[in-house]
Amino acid sequence: MDDTIFALSSGAPPAAIALIRVSGPDAGLALVALAGRTLPPRKAVTVTLRDARRGVIDRALALWLPGPATATGEDTLELHCHGGRAVVAAVESALAALPGLRPAQAGEFTRRAFANGKIDLAEAEGLADLLSAETELQRSAALAMAGGAFSRDVASWRDRLLGLSAAVEAVLDFADEDDVATLPPSFGFEIERLQADLAEWLARPRAEALREGFRVVLAGPPNAGKSTLFNALVEEEAAITAPVAGTTRDVLNHPVALDGVPFRFIDTAGLRDATDDAIEAIGVERARSALERADLVLWLGPEGAGPTGAWEIEAQVDRLGHPVKTAPLHRVSAVTGVGLDALRHDLVATARVAMPLPGEAALSQRQHRLLGEALDALSGAASLSDPLLIAENLRLARVAFDALLGRTTTEDMLDALFGRFCIGK
Repeated sequence: MDDTIFALSSGAPPAAIALIRVSGPDAGLALVALAGRTLPPRKAVTVTLRDARRGVIDRALALWLPGPATATGEDTLELHCHGGRAVVAAVESALAALPGLRPAQAGEFTRRAFANGKIDLAEAEGLADLLSAETELQRSAALAMAGGAFSRDVASWRDRLLGLSAAVEAVLDFADEDDVATLPPSFGFEIERLQADLAEWLARPRAEALREGFRVVLAGPPNAGKSTLFNALVEEEAAITAPVAGTTRDVLNHPVALDGVPFRFIDTAGLRDATDDAIEAIGVERARSALERADLVLWLGPEGAGPTGAWEIEAQVDRLGHPVKTAPLHRVSAVTGVGLDALRHDLVATARVAMPLPGEAALSQRQHRLLGEALDALSGAASLSDPLLIAENLRLARVAFDALLGRTTTEDMLDALFGRFCIGK
C-alpha cells in the first residue's frame, strides 16, 4: 500500500484512446515528472507528456484526482492518451522509471478501494462478477451486488443485531441485583423478524446458476439425435454427428445465451447397459454423472425411461420410422428446425424461474454459507433462556455479518477474489 501503482485501465491497444491510471502517494510526483506541472483538481487539462530526457511522448488529457475522495481512496492520476501500442508502452516505461512506482497487479486498484473503505467485500465480489458478465441477467444481478443492495441489508441486520445484543448485555449487567432485569417482550419478536429477513435471502436463486448457466443435459441411447439437437441449440457444429452408434464418447459442454439467459448445454454419450468398448464405457459413466448434476434433462430415449422430471423429447421427426412418443413435451427436428423455437422458448421460461429476477442481487456460495451461519446462530439464540448463551449466539451472528462485509477476512480469500480482476481494475 506504500507503493504507487499504474496500469492500462482501458482495452488492449490499438484503440482510439488509452486510459492509464496511477494511484498512490507518489501520483502527484508522477504528474509533475511527465507533464511538467501540477493541475487543478478534478478538471481535465491537455498536457504534453515527456520522458526523463524531456522527449515528447504524447499530447494527452490529464485528470488529477486528490484523495481520499477517489475510487481507491488515494491520490489518483488519469492519463487519457492516444491508444497506439507504442504510445502506451512509452508512457508505462516513463512511469516505471520513476522512484516509488510499479506496475499494478491484477485487481490491485479495487483491492486498495476495499482496504481504504471505499467498497466492502460484498460490493467487490459483485464488481468481479460484473467484469465477467456475458448475459443481461448476469450483468443486472452483478450490478445490484456491486451497487450495495446486499451490503445495505447486511448493515441494517447488523445494526438490529447490536440492539438485541445491548438488551442482553443490560440483563447481564443487572443480574446480581435484587431487581433482576428481564429481556423486553419484543425481544423474541425482533429475532423472528431478523430470521425471516435472512431466510428470504437464502431462499433466492444462487449466483452460481448465473455464473455457470442453467445446465441442460441431452440424454438417451446411441443414435437418438442428441448431438444433432445439441448443435442446433448452441447454433454451432460443436459435436460430431454420424449415423454410427457411439460417435459421442465424452461429455461436451457449450455455454450459450438465449434471450439474455445463460445456459450450459451438455451433450452426452449414448446410454446403454453394456458395451465392449472401454472408451465408450467411460463416456457412458460420465454421461450418468452429468445427469445427476443437471438442472434439466432433455430425454430423447424410449418414453418413460428417462430420469424423473426429464422432458420427453420426440426427436428426428423429419425421418421416416423415427421413434414416436405418445405424449412428448416437444416434437422437434434439428435438421428442418421444426419445433426448435417452441423448445427454446420453453427452456428460457423454465430457466428464468431458477435464476434471480432481473436487477436482483444473488448470493455466492461463500455469502450463502455465512448467511446460513448467521441464521443458525439466531435460531440458537431464539431457543435459549440463559442470557450468556443468547449473547454468545448473537455474537456468532455478528461475526458472520462482519465476514460478509469483509470486516474479518483472510489474505488467501482476498487474493483469490481480487485475482479474478484484470490488471487495470
